[in-house]
Amino acid sequence: MSDTEQTEQVVAQASKANHTDMANAIRALAMDAVQAANSGHPGAPMGMADMAVALWGSHLKHNPANPHWFDRDRFVLSNGHASMLLYAVLHLTGYKLPIAELKKFRQLHSKTPGHPEVDVTPGVETTTGPLGQGITNAVGMALAEKLLAKEFNREGHEVVSHNTFTFMGDGCLMEGISHEAAALAGAWKLNKLIALYDDNGISIDGPVAPWFIDNTALRFVAYGWNVLGPIDGHDAELVAKTIAEAKTSADKPTLIICKTAIGQGSPNRANTAKAHGEPLGAEEIKLTREALGWPYAPFAIPKDVVAAWDAKAAGAVAEKAWNDKLAAYKAAFPELAKELVRRMKGELPRNFNQVAVDTAVAAHTKAETVASRKASQLALESFTAALPEMLGGSADLTGSNLTNTKSTPNLRFDFTGNSNGGRHINYGVREFGMAAIMNGIALHGGFIPYGGTFLTFSDYSRNAIRMAALMKLRVVHVFTHDSIGLGEDGPTHQSIEHAASLRLIPNLDVWRPGDTAETAVAWAVALQNKTKPTALLLSRQNINYAPKATLGDISKGAYVLAEPSEVGLRKKTQAVIIATGSEVQLALKAQELLATRKIAVRVVSMPSNTTFDKQSADYKSSVLPAGVPRIAVEMGVTDGWWKYGCVAVVGIDTFGESAPAPVLFKLFGFTPENVADTVEKVLRK
Repeated sequence: MSDTEQTEQVVAQASKANHTDMANAIRALAMDAVQAANSGHPGAPMGMADMAVALWGSHLKHNPANPHWFDRDRFVLSNGHASMLLYAVLHLTGYKLPIAELKKFRQLHSKTPGHPEVDVTPGVETTTGPLGQGITNAVGMALAEKLLAKEFNREGHEVVSHNTFTFMGDGCLMEGISHEAAALAGAWKLNKLIALYDDNGISIDGPVAPWFIDNTALRFVAYGWNVLGPIDGHDAELVAKTIAEAKTSADKPTLIICKTAIGQGSPNRANTAKAHGEPLGAEEIKLTREALGWPYAPFAIPKDVVAAWDAKAAGAVAEKAWNDKLAAYKAAFPELAKELVRRMKGELPRNFNQVAVDTAVAAHTKAETVASRKASQLALESFTAALPEMLGGSADLTGSNLTNTKSTPNLRFDFTGNSNGGRHINYGVREFGMAAIMNGIALHGGFIPYGGTFLTFSDYSRNAIRMAALMKLRVVHVFTHDSIGLGEDGPTHQSIEHAASLRLIPNLDVWRPGDTAETAVAWAVALQNKTKPTALLLSRQNINYAPKATLGDISKGAYVLAEPSEVGLRKKTQAVIIATGSEVQLALKAQELLATRKIAVRVVSMPSNTTFDKQSADYKSSVLPAGVPRIAVEMGVTDGWWKYGCVAVVGIDTFGESAPAPVLFKLFGFTPENVADTVEKVLRK
């Protein structure tokens, strides 16, 4: 059965029921759940209910019995506060989300949290709540679909062919990230991306007209989008027809402007800010039921409406049709099919471990003196050649971040929307957009995204980094120019607090490698981190290679790099210097100076605090022995180091200055002499 025939079957099924009753089922469940929780946002679900009937009842290709089948359409609720819309539809269409879970809306350990969370609720494609990021995730999903289709589809065998839909509101459009994402979607000609804008004119502070005066239609036309509407968002049949028109776009994403009333159906709350973020109240719910002609008890849905919404049969047909396509594809192109299945599962190639070992050993053997940003590129040359799923990019700093390789030509699209198959994205100066788009790419599957900018600009993208950590996504952030070592650009560009602040994000792996081998290992660990994002903090300035006896313990986040015996002292360790990144060289030189003073020091390189913290107590004590004073050295704020029992920290708790790097190192005390003197002072005490 063709996709068109499947759609027609779903449309025919939906037409058997009264669209108004289907929409009112959403409205009733939304206001009942919010009332039961005494918390939530009923207005947006009630206003967008007819839009949901149009999309889910007539167009969306999905299977409630298997929320993860690969060629399903993706749906993103960008205005995530309207979560009860999505929960209601998932329940009604047949996902494993029983009415009992809707009754537990916003309660501890329920499958219906206050905002949609991926991997918590079946059928939820991404975690939304911070406005603007959902539409940006959708752009990433649509890009992934387009690139995979280019890579794997063959004539007569379209095994990757699905749409990405998103609902969004005024808040999403006011957030600056939506501008970044929409502009890129237009540039990439993502014709299978369809956004439905819930244009209700109301936000928390009331009617938006005094502060939101954008001509949204012209704005999206300027981005290169196909704009349809405004249309009546409460006319489900009209919305469905408009979506059908949007699906015919050959070279542009589509925005459908739907004029709606927030809290539709509520006699006293519709079209008011009171409908937005608080329960309607028992009396208003009673009046709303009467106004809607909905005489049923709370959480009760009549059988004919349940039957009209049920998408299990149509979903099974759609998935079977795709499975048949995949079977034919496997027969015709067995190697391509094998690769596609591997990529869909998110599994690394079988030879990955050997590639990782070879890359690290090569770095160790060459022992090159290079900046760690260059060490990253050297590792990327190896990994991108071995992993075709690696999809890189930079926020207009490719020549500084060094995220491009011989295997990753720049991604380009011709006037028809066809791509050149490139694997390096020029995101432009859009750090936040890049980070959230990478989240969408990772959520879609088939790629491991990585993107670069300066470490200080991680502030722009921080919330998307946090969302990646919350969603357990394999995304790699390449942050270069990681300290005052970048020099003359000055304090606006010099990272001081950024390493420490990133380490505070739960489930974010942070690495600040100190040479080429550590960088290669950091990349290998990042690529294996299937359930967490990684931040790589890399230097602008060159770093000497640190000789090491073994590479085996680098992946544990910290290891003993140099014992006192290696600088000629045969005596018990008196102190431990812990260092990261470029400061490892300071620690080694300080160790040599201290040896001339007959002070025995162990040097520990700690490229990843977050990884080291997860090691066993025995391993930790073998690296940082009890009873031996510890001194940390890092060009950043000192606060995070005291948890390691440090008695002193050579750090920087002020902003930097504009000057050549060597001048700054001396000014702020990042010299072997100052580190050695600090250790000696500690021991005197």
